[in-house]
Amino acid sequence: MSIFRNLTFWVLLAIVAGAFTGYLDPELGIKSRILGDTFIQIIKWFIAPLIFLTITFGIAMLGDLKKVGRIGFKALIYFEVVTTFALLIGVAVTTLLNPGSGVTPLEGDVSDYVQRAEAFSWLSVLSENVTLQVLIVSIVFGTILSLLPVKHAVLPWLGKAMHWLFILLRWVMFLSPLGAFGGMAFAIGRYGIAVILALGKLMLCVYTTMALFVFVVLWWILRRCDVQLWSFLKYIRNELLIVLGTSSSESALPSLMQKLEKFGCSRSVVGLVVPAGYSFNLDGTTIYLAMATLFLTQVYDVALSWEQIATLVAVLMLTSKGAAGVTGSGFVVLASTMAALNVIPLEGIALLLGVDRFMSEARAITNIIGNGVATVYLANHEKEFDREKMKLALAER
Repeated sequence: MSIFRNLTFWVLLAIVAGAFTGYLDPELGIKSRILGDTFIQIIKWFIAPLIFLTITFGIAMLGDLKKVGRIGFKALIYFEVVTTFALLIGVAVTTLLNPGSGVTPLEGDVSDYVQRAEAFSWLSVLSENVTLQVLIVSIVFGTILSLLPVKHAVLPWLGKAMHWLFILLRWVMFLSPLGAFGGMAFAIGRYGIAVILALGKLMLCVYTTMALFVFVVLWWILRRCDVQLWSFLKYIRNELLIVLGTSSSESALPSLMQKLEKFGCSRSVVGLVVPAGYSFNLDGTTIYLAMATLFLTQVYDVALSWEQIATLVAVLMLTSKGAAGVTGSGFVVLASTMAALNVIPLEGIALLLGVDRFMSEARAITNIIGNGVATVYLANHEKEFDREKMKLALAER
């Protein structure tokens, strides 16, 4: 295949071009944000119908409600165990490397995040998280449909709707280079290279920790499934580049679901695990929240006791689960976590405003890899994984 017909090439080229544009012409870079935001918004239009059709079709076709419940229960257990590992790795690396030492706190207006943190509740998570809402409705609808005789007449129509939705999505993905260009140009144009250099130690720690998590923890999980991590990453490389450019894991959610099904995971497992994972399996976000909180305690020279660190882990095990359901979620959940600890000023998060955009890329990439690995693992565990399809998918990449 010619490299010029490879979408991955164009996305990578767009990321580089966006970085140069933002650096050479910051004003143009900031204006380019509309390209990234528009692409993400278009992709978001696909998420609700895709989740609804996939889950409804999968449950109705499966017809075994006990199996659906078993997969859902195993997924939740898996999410909690793996995100706890992510938390512990984040705490350990930040404590060992001490990236906040010698950093001077900045002044900034974070009142909006503080107010929203004070208003944070699980009801707000449910009311704002469209993915979670659609997931619940789809499970209920699919369950009801599986019990009705009319399902045999409805299923073919659902299958056709999914077929055309994927075709339309495939065409929309040709716009991904524009989205990646806009997202990267805005990030560099708005915050500049100087911000990265100022908090480079923290960023290096965050990226290193997430790399450790991916290439140690997730590698070990896939190894148990007899799947090579590097091959899997190469298979979803286009999705990873889109996430890198847009700093949003949602931008690749529909494409990831399609890729995982083609990789050999059954439609029912993909439909249940991926949408749920976007709310409950945020490995990258969990690592970042732990590291950012400890980083700020180091900036303010506040030594936490082991009891306080244990409290931090316990709080983050709960608050991080709502991180995908609130606008400006990273800072809202971070502020709510710091408020629960009550050992440093909430205004300290102003220090992170400039570099958050760059670290959100690492969070989003780790989140999408984590959800992909979770789907492959659970599909294997349920004997819902087709290795012949996996071999064909890897051969075609």
